[in-house]
Amino acid sequence: MALYSAAAAVLEGLERGDGGIKALVYNSRFPHVRQLYALVSETLRYSPVLEKLLAGAALLQAEKKLPPQLAKVLVYDLLFGKGLKCGGRWKVLARRHRARLEAELARLKVQQKVSCNEDLLAPVQAVSPDASQVPRYVRVNTLKTCVDDVIDFFKRQGYSYLGKAASVEELRGLSGKKFLLDLHLPELLVFPPQTDFHDNLLYTSGHIILQDKASCLPAFLLSPAAGSHVIDACAAPGNKTSHLAAILQNKGQIFAFDVDTKRLATMNTMLMRAGVTGFQLAQQDFLTVDPGDPKYSKVTYILLDPSCSGSGMVNRGPREEAAPSAKRLWALAAFQRKVLSHCLSFPALRRLVYSTCSLHREENEDVVQAVLQEWSSAFRLVNAFPSWPCRGLAAFPGAESCLRASPAATLTHGFFVAVLERCGEEAAASSSLPVAAGEDPQHGEGTAAEVALKKRKRKKQRVK
Repeated sequence: MALYSAAAAVLEGLERGDGGIKALVYNSRFPHVRQLYALVSETLRYSPVLEKLLAGAALLQAEKKLPPQLAKVLVYDLLFGKGLKCGGRWKVLARRHRARLEAELARLKVQQKVSCNEDLLAPVQAVSPDASQVPRYVRVNTLKTCVDDVIDFFKRQGYSYLGKAASVEELRGLSGKKFLLDLHLPELLVFPPQTDFHDNLLYTSGHIILQDKASCLPAFLLSPAAGSHVIDACAAPGNKTSHLAAILQNKGQIFAFDVDTKRLATMNTMLMRAGVTGFQLAQQDFLTVDPGDPKYSKVTYILLDPSCSGSGMVNRGPREEAAPSAKRLWALAAFQRKVLSHCLSFPALRRLVYSTCSLHREENEDVVQAVLQEWSSAFRLVNAFPSWPCRGLAAFPGAESCLRASPAATLTHGFFVAVLERCGEEAAASSSLPVAAGEDPQHGEGTAAEVALKKRKRKKQRVK
């Protein structure tokens, strides 16, 4: 039964936009990953058929305690797989409805004028070119090691290190066993697409984190100072949380929230493996957290990556590629506005990063615009990372301060990031925002050294 529960959890993660199939399967910590991956993939392949069978047999109406994703997995193995391999009440339940499900399957075949199960499936679509061109990004976990040591490790494994990338085109040209240091993020290594490190010692020991480049932007741009108190409002599966801990150097406090018990348990395992300390996990809807609680009186940074449509994920399953309905987008955007506004009500908050893995303006620029109108006297949008090539859509004045990412422009998953700061925090921002690729991302005045030189010159002029 553990197999079916794990498969259902992966399907739920896909529906929430937590990541692609492979990442969710490996992060599940299920001991037999190939078996789990195969079951999830086949269930997704048959998903349209399974939904028709569940509806026709009225299974979910008859068994109200049966979760929909678990129902799909059980019915897939019962009718299309190798037969149910579980025991207990779920096996009894599935077999109780077997006759109705088989009758519904036969009716569906007659209706579609086919004789075998495979013929019920729609023609297989070609693999998205976006998925095949996104490199494998490897974030060095500086809580356990350093970039130079990881580079040396890979060189000993037969990889050729080509130095720091000078352009996105260099990343696009990677092949074989060659790798680069990313041109934007200082602790990110870049390998050719489809390079698999899930069995690599550095990954299993927590020395490296397999995390898309765009997903690294939120923590990098939040850039909390060591010793700070930080909230990760929608934290699981935990890659961004571990990134925050690395930036904090394990000095300070991270409060991480998620409503799902299993996701939090998986996240706790991952954070421990990564050497993260000074964190508190809470199984709690973040909207129920009281900003006035003294426990959070020192929280000055918040990272908010809420549930979204996941439309920017290029390696998701076939059922997840369809565009969300207008009703679902409206519901997601309403939730996102509500939780973003809630974040801004924390009294000591200085900086917040809002991000989604969505391509839709409704979940991105429109959410930021609506909440900024509500909080215009207290918070402003920061023009962070000016050299980033992909900017926000022109939905409102200043929206170009937001960042977007895409397979075509940045060789990443589709992503959106906005940095908000409390008004009057300009001085703090200029001194504490991260420096990427030698640039001052807050002001765009040149390299960090050039900015410092300009400041010294201006100071001398004032003295004269």
